Amino acid sequence: MALLQISEPGQSPDPHQRRIAVGIDLGTTHSLVAAVRNGVAECLPDSEGRVLLPSVVRYLGQGGRQIGAQAVAAQASDASNTIASVKRFMGRGLQDVALAGQLPYEFVQPPEGGMVSISTADGVKTPVEVSAEILATLRYRAEDTFNDDLYGAVITVPAYFDEAQRQATKDAAKLAGINLLRLINEPTAAAIAYGLDNASEGVYAVYDLGGGTFDISILRLTQGVFEVIATGGDSALGGDDYDAALADWVVAQTGCAVKSPADKAAIRLAARACKEALTAAEKVAFSADLSGGSVQFDVNRADFDAATAALTARSMAAVRRALRDAQLEREEVKGVVMVGGSTRMPQVQRAVAQFFGHEPLTNLNPDEVVALGAAIQANQLAGNNTAGDLLLLDVIPLSLGIETMGGLVERIVARNETIPTAKAQDFTTYKDGQTALAIHVVQGERDLVQDCRSLARFELRGIPPMAAGAARIRVTFTVDADGLLSVSAKEQGSGVEARIDVKPSYGLSDEQIARMLQDGFATAAQDMRARAVVEARVDADRMLMATQSALDADGDLLTVQERAGIDALMQALRDQLQAEDAAVIEAATEALAKGTEPFAAQRMNRGIQQALAGKNVQSL
Repeated sequence: MALLQISEPGQSPDPHQRRIAVGIDLGTTHSLVAAVRNGVAECLPDSEGRVLLPSVVRYLGQGGRQIGAQAVAAQASDASNTIASVKRFMGRGLQDVALAGQLPYEFVQPPEGGMVSISTADGVKTPVEVSAEILATLRYRAEDTFNDDLYGAVITVPAYFDEAQRQATKDAAKLAGINLLRLINEPTAAAIAYGLDNASEGVYAVYDLGGGTFDISILRLTQGVFEVIATGGDSALGGDDYDAALADWVVAQTGCAVKSPADKAAIRLAARACKEALTAAEKVAFSADLSGGSVQFDVNRADFDAATAALTARSMAAVRRALRDAQLEREEVKGVVMVGGSTRMPQVQRAVAQFFGHEPLTNLNPDEVVALGAAIQANQLAGNNTAGDLLLLDVIPLSLGIETMGGLVERIVARNETIPTAKAQDFTTYKDGQTALAIHVVQGERDLVQDCRSLARFELRGIPPMAAGAARIRVTFTVDADGLLSVSAKEQGSGVEARIDVKPSYGLSDEQIARMLQDGFATAAQDMRARAVVEARVDADRMLMATQSALDADGDLLTVQERAGIDALMQALRDQLQAEDAAVIEAATEALAKGTEPFAAQRMNRGIQQALAGKNVQSL
């Protein structure tokens, strides 16, 4: 008798067959891959036993390339062809790349709205292509470890990565031949690792300072449910910036000349080595060989702390904002998880401990914790049996909405909304007979479109001609588990529909990402006033249009004096349209509304008379 194999939804149909799924931490400085083996998440080493893969790719020409440790060795000697910290260029335009002039690469100006590229000995390379080389290397490592094909991977991204940066990461995974199971935020991955390993419950903060980005997330852990309450950070803050600050300080102290790309790379590598050594030592010799001679200079830890104090303060400012968003006091945070190699710096650990009033958690390797959490999530998504069910509730970092009349933003998905999510809102037409609606999708916390970032534009056509305000158009925003957005618009009566998958060509500038939330708080009162003025002008325009339409249709009902009175009120309203005080515009609008009430009553009487003409009581 044949047996029927029954499996749970999402589980492998063969309970004895395990799908090979991994978690990948695609980092600015280092990348690594982890998997659940024998019920425990662990990082996978290469053939030489090294877990960390330096996120560095060297292009040799004629298709040749070196990846990882081999490429690092050539950073000084072949700086322009050896691409490091490429994560900072993902989803970015040339004008958005911080410190572009100090980097040893020959950047290529992209087409309008395109992503920055880098000229190498093997041709022009995009950040997506460079990242794909790193991801493919990790994929091969995993397949060699298990001697089997990879089913899929969960790849981590900074919580503050926007739509374009997430899409660029997805594109890199596809180019590397990886089946992407999901993108998850790096702080969330770290919380997964800590939550399962330590059976932690309560409110936790995840302080993630990597090589190129800083994230802070506030999470609530309850019986396997990981709920992100708030997230924040700075996508232009990381270990690279500490290196740059130390290098600039040494150059200023010694007066050495940094001229060539090789000099820039050498001084930056020396700064990184000095920074790492100062973690354990109070005094370290800074040594670099430049084209104009060697640089030898002793650096004290206190000097390094002072040179980078502003960077540490920036991270703590983001922590305070995240706590405000979560509506929590620092005393309510049970523990702080430290993630990223840059959190090894003593001044960072000291600042975090002083702010929260207790020592941060460091019992998991900060370099590995993100990949371990991603591996746990990948193992579950692949349908493998897990020790316990895991529910992951992540959030989006910035609000999403559309432009309405007057250049105002109508938010549809608020920041810190749990994803995946779908939100809808109904809109209508502005003019009589309008048959199309232009939809402008924006991202940000400000009330005016000009202060937010444009994501996409599309049009809904084929709306049946109706009176202004009669059409009912439902706009739906859908954010998937990877944090990627699609928008649809449907006229409810006719069923005509249009949609777009938001795939912007490149992301927010480094400064914009850090500023968007700050501006939202700092300019709240100003934005409210500006919004009130714009709304008053829109209402006034609508009132003028409706009045003019009524006059065109039934103006013969009015005497010359009555018509002159209404014309005077309309002109008075037009004169006030450019006023900067909403109350002044509203008062003129209200005056016109009251002044046309008798005319409206006459129009209604005429309409009733016309409707009843030729009919008797019985027929009604």
